[in-house]
Amino acid sequence: MLESPPKNGYSPKDVPEWTGLKALGLGCLTPRGFAPSQLKNVPDSAMARRFTLVDGDLLMSRANTRELVGLAGRFTQIGVACIYPDLMMRLRPKAEQCLPGYLEIVLRSATVRRAVQAGARGTSESMVKISASLVEDLRIPLPPLPEQRDIVAANEAFERRIGALERTLAKVETAESALSADALGQVGAAGPRLDSVATVAAGVTLGSEPVGDGTIELPYLRVANVLDGRIDTTDVKTVRIVKTQYERYALRKGDLLLTEGGDLDKLGRGAVWDGRIDECLHQNHVFRVRCGEQMLPDFLALYTASPEGRAYFQRVGKQTTNLASINSTQVKQMPVPVPAVEEQRRLLGPVYAARERAAVLQRQIAKLRTIQQGVIEDLLSGWSRVNRT
Repeated sequence: MLESPPKNGYSPKDVPEWTGLKALGLGCLTPRGFAPSQLKNVPDSAMARRFTLVDGDLLMSRANTRELVGLAGRFTQIGVACIYPDLMMRLRPKAEQCLPGYLEIVLRSATVRRAVQAGARGTSESMVKISASLVEDLRIPLPPLPEQRDIVAANEAFERRIGALERTLAKVETAESALSADALGQVGAAGPRLDSVATVAAGVTLGSEPVGDGTIELPYLRVANVLDGRIDTTDVKTVRIVKTQYERYALRKGDLLLTEGGDLDKLGRGAVWDGRIDECLHQNHVFRVRCGEQMLPDFLALYTASPEGRAYFQRVGKQTTNLASINSTQVKQMPVPVPAVEEQRRLLGPVYAARERAAVLQRQIAKLRTIQQGVIEDLLSGWSRVNRT
């Protein structure tokens, strides 16, 4: 049902100046489809122009982590000529058999995603590849074109509703940022050192883990779990420690977690732990900041995430070309504003309200995504006829 075998793209060396031609980055294909978030200037040549995309072209990543390999999306014209890279392949279905929009939905379905991930090969999970033959041999349901149009229409209806909620969420998050800046603007300059109002501790060092009757195995948070303003526990590892070390590394609800660094954007990145896992530790690359009676964790988190807080980490951190790091001493020495606790609560009030509104919207979006996936999977499973792509 393809006009021709899947065709790999072309990856010329990118250049800093505008040439009139852009190349997509691998990040343009996301779990939600195409997103023009990574574009590079490339030399304009006859060779490159052979890989020019047209509106609606279906693309599929052929190399990435196992979780992300095989992501599919339809290219949307962005007002400039674009080519696709060697790590993507272009699929053009036969118009009389399959709609591109329908094929995109199928390739993003849970059943096909599992087949693609299982068929990917590589020496490292951080970079596996799929072949054109694997894609060609995928078995997919192929209803008549009118039914394909109905499935595409149902999916687009969900996308329109979800898109409206996401636009509202973006506005609420912008408002929250403005409210946070306003709150900090009312307290003046930073004053005492952070270690005068909180304790700072590093976590478990991985490596030679203890074994035996005197040890316990518990979940722990890594740099990958501590994002900007939230904690992601979708992938939590475990580690063994001596039982007597538990209190030293254990997290409590209200602990502020700050990352030691890595990539520049991870320097001092943090969020307040909500205690969603009863017994949880933290890695040595994640600092635990436990506030005393003079400081509310959420207020401190506002400051560490503010331009002033980030500027401090950038100033004192050790940096190389693409990496940066801070140590516990630098975190302890960070000057912080310490208004009265009641003033902190007052300033946080509008911020909390915006966060709650954002949380409601996020739950609505997640619920709609779940319903959408179930509806589309049901529609696809109703067609037992299968064809090769």
